[in-house]
Amino acid sequence: MEKMNRKFAVDVDLAVPKVAYKETVRSTARVEHKHKKQSGGHGQYGHVWLEIGPMPRGAGFEFQAKVVGGSVPREYIPAVEKGVSKAMDEGVLAGFPVVDVKTTLVGGSTHPVDSSGICYEIAASHAFQKGIRAADPILLEPIMTLTVTVPDDAAGDVMGGMNGRRGRIQGMVPQGDGTTVIEAEVPQAEVLQYATDLRSQTHGQGTFTMTEARLEPVPDHLAGRIVEAHEKEAVAV
Repeated sequence: MEKMNRKFAVDVDLAVPKVAYKETVRSTARVEHKHKKQSGGHGQYGHVWLEIGPMPRGAGFEFQAKVVGGSVPREYIPAVEKGVSKAMDEGVLAGFPVVDVKTTLVGGSTHPVDSSGICYEIAASHAFQKGIRAADPILLEPIMTLTVTVPDDAAGDVMGGMNGRRGRIQGMVPQGDGTTVIEAEVPQAEVLQYATDLRSQTHGQGTFTMTEARLEPVPDHLAGRIVEAHEKEAVAV
């Protein structure tokens, strides 16, 4: 930063990267929403019943339609799926995308004049938001796999530092050349500034690579802080 300012008169604002949290659900819920407006002429009408439930971690999103008797006309089912997909972009806890959720359209109703695709899209979006709230929503955090190469005499300090970051040591392999390779799984939130800390622990001799392994639920005591921080940020904006 100092060099950029001195050479090019460029001021740089630095910030810690944001963690790519996700949201999902732990239970199932059956919800409905009716979008109905009448203001002269053609009105607006869309009504859906949705069932929402969890899927295995990493499964993504699944949408099914199991309506009977044409309660929701077939031509409007894609609009329902579109409304659900849009609502998944922003969860109900802290505004993070929703993942690993199965949504099933199980019923609804229609109006011969006032119904349209956009009405069902709006109804589905609101119903999905209700369903997420009712299905025990939780936050998920990225778990990273770290492979750290350090001098042998610094291995103990580095592993101790991992434990303090909610890390799980997966293995430690001396290389026979004065270095040790440590493998660990650590939440991404705990290693956003790891390069600086590792440099300090190893006097600049440690190196590491980091890849995302999977998503895991955020511990309850930390999830509350994340939600609170999001609410404060939203108020500030």
